Amino acid sequence: MDLIVFDLDGTLLNRESRLSDYTRDTLRMLGEQGIAYTVATGRTLHASRDLLRDNGFALPHVYKNGVVIWNPGDAAYSHRYLLTTYEVRHILEAFLSRGVTPFLFTLEPDGRHAVYHPPLQTQEEHRLARMISSDRGLPVLPAASLPGDAELTNISALGPRSAIEAVTALVADDEHLVAYMGNAIEGNDLYWVDVHHSAGSKGSAVAVLKEELAVTNVVCFGDSDNDLSMFATADECYAPANAKEAVRAAATTVIGHHDEDGIARFLRERFRL
Repeated sequence: MDLIVFDLDGTLLNRESRLSDYTRDTLRMLGEQGIAYTVATGRTLHASRDLLRDNGFALPHVYKNGVVIWNPGDAAYSHRYLLTTYEVRHILEAFLSRGVTPFLFTLEPDGRHAVYHPPLQTQEEHRLARMISSDRGLPVLPAASLPGDAELTNISALGPRSAIEAVTALVADDEHLVAYMGNAIEGNDLYWVDVHHSAGSKGSAVAVLKEELAVTNVVCFGDSDNDLSMFATADECYAPANAKEAVRAAATTVIGHHDEDGIARFLRERFRL
């Protein structure tokens, strides 16, 4: 059994963060041929639900870069790799000591996702808060209102490159944490970082799915650093032409650009749809 695993942003989605009609038709063709597929994304369930609805994503979904696995059939999370209290304190101290405001992403008992933060310090942080609220549909609230029973899935931030690199280096020394970082705006000194528990990677989540679904061949698609662990786990891995250099280098083959239906066009040829 083949299992196709898609990253979303920069991969299956176009530049408008949407599934094109051509890609939707390709997904329908995969379903008609009985070819299994799912998603492994840095997004939350709530930021992906509308995109995936009515497009045949019936198997478990990997969210938050592998921190959680969602089972649509049960409407519940089957696996969680959450940050401990010690890890959260360690990460917060690292950010705050460098003048960067951390954004804490939660999973709460009723299945609610939200984001909490200390007082925002820069215009860029205010813009990030608005983006999380509008584009991802998540409540963005003061840290003082963080519920005591909330679980932390990841912590993100936006700041000067020197500060973000310092936090990333500090996280690299902790075997239980992993950080992904990148340039927020090309040609600008503004960088983003996202910190997770190290067990919660796309690679580990795909390995779980491979075992639980009795898959013999995993075919994955991705464009960024958070896809490299998935590439290492997969039997075949493909990067669109717009992928980062390190991802293209790790890929079985580099295929078409994400905004030109590169993944869908490859699938039609690969599976003779």
